[in-house]
Amino acid sequence: MPTDVASGKRPLLSMRGIEKRFGALRANASVDLELSSGEVLGLLGENGAGKTTLMNVLFGMYSADAGSIEIDGRPMNIARPADALDAGVGMVHQHFHLVPRHSVLENLMVGEPGRGLKLDAESALVRLREIASRYGLELDPETLVGDLTVGEQQRLEIVKALFRGARILILDEPTSVLTPQQTESLFRAIRAMATDGVGIIFISHKLNEVIAITDRLAVMRRGRVVAQVENDATLTRQKLAELMCGHPILPPEKRPTESGRTLLKLAGIDVELGPDHRRKLSEVTLDVHAGEIVGVAGVSGNGQRELAEVVAGVISPSHGAIEVDGQAVHASTPRGMQRLGVAHIPEDRMGAGLLTTLPLTDSVMLPLAHKSPFSRFGWINRKAVRKFVLEQIEKFDIRTEGPDVRTGTLSGGNLQKALLARELALDPLVLVAAQPTRGLDVAAVEFVHAQFLKLRAEGRGVLLISEDLEELFAISDRIVVMYEGRIVGDLDASVTTPAEVGLLMAGAKAA
Repeated sequence: MPTDVASGKRPLLSMRGIEKRFGALRANASVDLELSSGEVLGLLGENGAGKTTLMNVLFGMYSADAGSIEIDGRPMNIARPADALDAGVGMVHQHFHLVPRHSVLENLMVGEPGRGLKLDAESALVRLREIASRYGLELDPETLVGDLTVGEQQRLEIVKALFRGARILILDEPTSVLTPQQTESLFRAIRAMATDGVGIIFISHKLNEVIAITDRLAVMRRGRVVAQVENDATLTRQKLAELMCGHPILPPEKRPTESGRTLLKLAGIDVELGPDHRRKLSEVTLDVHAGEIVGVAGVSGNGQRELAEVVAGVISPSHGAIEVDGQAVHASTPRGMQRLGVAHIPEDRMGAGLLTTLPLTDSVMLPLAHKSPFSRFGWINRKAVRKFVLEQIEKFDIRTEGPDVRTGTLSGGNLQKALLARELALDPLVLVAAQPTRGLDVAAVEFVHAQFLKLRAEGRGVLLISEDLEELFAISDRIVVMYEGRIVGDLDASVTTPAEVGLLMAGAKAA
């Protein structure tokens, strides 16, 4: 029977020889993984390394083609999520599985047995209060989930897993939508759970946070575990990045630049959407200058998406004025904003950015097909199109079998590279990028950042909308903060701090 080498004790979780194939793709190749009681294990890897597949096998979303799983030394047959829950395995996904129209307590009670023909709300309330008290995961049981903040919804997902008796908790990119203060609150809860013996698997691309919260790390590459290291004083972000990618990662250099003329100007922008004319943006005033990256911070749902879509011409403002390089915009459309020099990387690269069911060639050429030399008198020049797309594949290192593959088969990082290649081919004055590195591995993130800094050095402007403060501080010159559809702070990135930005994101007044 396998044991935890460090302690001599039997591991809480043992996964042995896990194999999972999808056609010719070997997503997991004879993977071994152990987790001890009370341990926080970081699971790292590039996009497509196999870590999510491995966790989906553990949680019963996929069935392994080979291998075994033991919990507390007992063999487990986990064929579906219900089996995982019964075995004490809980998983908090990046996209929450909650019912917005039901209360916190009602969401906890979904699928729970009752007393006779009635749900046992009284016992559920007692259990909720016990979990809240023990781990600092406070929630109002009567509040509708739709009225919770994103951080509170994540808290509910964790409470739900503990409520169902999880002894092994998988957290998939748990800080991607949190403020720094919310992240620290989550870390306090993780430490308290570990003290109580819960084993936690922490998946994240934020290497500084991984180092801050984990006891040990397992690194996957191409479906295999290639390294397991203790989180000691010798572990650095750079070392982890090299283990993940197999080679050194050098972050792009952010050189000093002088900001120039105003390339984008928003003045008093209001946006009202829906039949109830609900206000999404209110009196937004913002400038982006030549040679400048302006970062936009905010908890998800505070108007960032609407800001990007206004600038890109996807939606029209109800009030206010827009100028691009001194030219007033009277009736904005996506094609019209492109003609003025505005390119757009949308937040939803799969739904709004690329044509996932069509060949990569079609996705990359979408906004360029009407231009010379790609078309003439309404006829597409397929030879010119193919030559151009092959050039972009090489220039942006898009990992694909060729330009004719279906776009949706590319990994997340390669989809983002394809989208970036397409928008930069427009030779924009201003690039609006919404969550451009969400879910990308460290190498892909550094590549995207290098492209933004290249635009900055060429005297272009970048409006970078991100929920990752580390990203914003890495490459932004200014950081504006959005809260409830308003800009509540406009800060010099070189002198402000993540804590100050986090407080503004949570609704605190600017000093």
